[in-house]
Parts: sequence; structure tokens; C-alpha cells
Amino acid sequence: MQTYLVGGAVRDKLLGLTIKDRDWVVVGSTPQQMLDQGYQAVGADFPVFLHPKTKEEHALARIERKNGVGYTGFSCDASQDVTLEEDLLRRDLTINAMAMDEAGNIIDPYNGQTDLASKQLRHVSDAFVEDPLRVLRVARFAARYHQLGFSIAPETLSLMSDIVQQGELQTLSAERVWQETSRALLEDHPEVYLENLKDCGALDIWFPELAKLWGIPNPAQWHPEIDTGIHTLMVMQQVAKLSDKITVRYAALVHDLGKALTPADKWPSHHGHEKLGLDAIKTFSKRLKAPNDCRDLGLLVSEYHSHVHRAFELKPSTILGVLNRCDVWRKPERFKDLLTACKADARGRTSFETIPYHQADYMWQCYQAAQAVDVQSIIAQGFQGPQIKQQLDQQKVKAIVEIKSNYPIPTN
Repeated sequence: MQTYLVGGAVRDKLLGLTIKDRDWVVVGSTPQQMLDQGYQAVGADFPVFLHPKTKEEHALARIERKNGVGYTGFSCDASQDVTLEEDLLRRDLTINAMAMDEAGNIIDPYNGQTDLASKQLRHVSDAFVEDPLRVLRVARFAARYHQLGFSIAPETLSLMSDIVQQGELQTLSAERVWQETSRALLEDHPEVYLENLKDCGALDIWFPELAKLWGIPNPAQWHPEIDTGIHTLMVMQQVAKLSDKITVRYAALVHDLGKALTPADKWPSHHGHEKLGLDAIKTFSKRLKAPNDCRDLGLLVSEYHSHVHRAFELKPSTILGVLNRCDVWRKPERFKDLLTACKADARGRTSFETIPYHQADYMWQCYQAAQAVDVQSIIAQGFQGPQIKQQLDQQKVKAIVEIKSNYPIPTN
């Protein structure tokens, strides 16, 4: 029985990164021998055990053979004579197919260290195409290690395209797609995930509403990058700098889906795209089984991002209407997240990446002023029933007027 550290822990150790999780492969053992040594069996599909002391996962070395469709269509051989090299051969990328023994020696049968040095995400073998989840997984790795200069090897991207063309991507469950996508959206460069999915055709399969944005023009005056798909990638670059919340990043991702639905004869104008996108966001979110809080913030950002962008032009009564419809009185943090997504949208444009976004501060000050209105004083004045709401709204509008009259509205 020999135990090896494998996968991401070895990769990140060689990259000098912090190791978050450690996985182990055990060669030359059986399930019964593992149990006899105090390991706890936890694997449902193949033999995985928790170490009796560290509780880290130890999997028996195994060979997987394709015998069906999708990422579950495999048979597993975890017999005692499976070698370490055979176990590493089934892995997705060469940089994930290295092991380290107890003495610290690196076992690297598929040249993972060479690809680390050349910053390539390269498949281990042609068996890569047997697992469609790898399309999303490799795109996510590209997002994670983009800042270190990594990119997907052309031949691996070609295999990802093959998986898409064979229809295997449709066999994935929404839960697995969301798991990979949500993790990718939280990386420092989520736009890289989307770019690579577009390049291999996967965006059309699971994210068609998003894929349709490429080729949709915007007014050059406000969007020098022109293309709405490119704008969305730029927005994702910006939101990654502003927030680490999945809700905010998801809202930034879907905020412009309505632009793919505006009449082509009206382009590059997209009047009304804010509400046009609402049903698309609902469909998109349902397909991915995105959490409700992600969907709900996405809907609000879609409907009201143009209001926030034009905040200084809005009448105080209109601002109050936006605050009411966003339910800011009960969910102020969500409204703050909406403003963050709007800021990312404003900065996700060529030559606008560092502009100040005073609208967010202004809208927040309007909320705070309106929130400070005391309903008890209104009741104390003798107002009753519907009159209370009327007076409350009037005083909130008055408070917003006060903010507007004193706020140093920028001229540009």
C-alpha cells in the first residue's frame, strides 16, 4: 500500500500557491484493508475513504471506462493492481495529473511540469472527450489561472469543441453546470470562462440568451466597444474588481439580455431593453437552476440599471418610485448590490473603465434621506389610513428634493 498526494494540491504547490484541499490516491490496497485501518468509506460511485485522523479524502487508484453517455456513463475498476500512472491517465489536464510521494518526489508521467512552465492547460489523453463536464471545468481553470498567464492549448480547445458538437454537453445536469459556472463567476477573471465557452460553442448550448449578445451593436458614443457581447465581458471584468458576491456577479452577467430582443431595425438603439430582458433572465435562471437571490437581483438590475445611470435626470418622485419597486426599505443591502452592478456596467466600456460613478452615491443618499422620514411624527399629526401613506411619500420626496438641491451633480 502506497499513498500519494495528487491533483490540485501538487499543482498549486509547484505554482507556489496556497493549498486549500489535499486529495490522496492509495495504490495497492483494497476497500476492506482501508476499513481495517480505520478509514471511513464515503464514496458512492467509487472507493473513497476519510483518513481516521486528518479526515482528508483518500481514493483507491482506479481506471474509468466509458460505457454510456454523459459524465456518469463510466464503469470503475479500483482493483488492487491498478497503478498510479493508470490512475493519473484518467485525469483531465496534465497539470492535474501529477503526484507526490511521502519523500516529496514528483511523479509526472504526462509532462505536467512542462505545461506548468509553458502555462498551458492541456488534456492528458484523448479520453478527455469522454466527460462533457470537462468543457466547463477547463474553462473555469482558464479563468482561475488567467492572471498567471495560462491559456487553453489549441488542441484541447478543439477537443472541447468536439464534445459540444457530439451533443454530450446536453447530458449534464443543471446542478453541475451551475456548480462550475458559479465557481467560475467568482474567479478574478470570470470573463475568461465565458470567452472560452463561446470559442468552443458551449455558450450556445447552456447559455443561448448570452450567446445571442455577440453581434448586437450599441451606440458608439456610449459604447466604443460597440458589440454587446464584448461589453458583457468587460462588465464581468469590472464587477470582479468591485464585489465578490455571486449575486452581484450574476446580475452583471445577465443585465443586458434584453438587447438581443430589441428590433434589429432600431439598432444601435435599445429602447426598452431593460424590461424586454426580464423573461429572458427568468428562462436563463430556470435552466441553470440559479438561486432565487441571484435571479431576483438580476431582474432588478436589468429593469432599473438605466434609471440609475440617469439618476441625476430623474425627478425626485421617480427616484422614490425606483426605491419602492426595489423594496429598498426591507432590503437595503440588495439595493446597494444593485448599485454596485450598475457601477460595473458603467465601467465595462472601452475608455470608461476608471470613470467615477457618482450615481451610486447619489441614489444611496436619496435612500438614506427618505428612510430617515419618521412615520410616527406623521401619525402624531393626526393623519389616518391612506393619508399616512400619502404624507409619508410626500415627505420622502421632499427629503430627496433636499438631497438633489445640495448634491454636487457632475457636469460630464
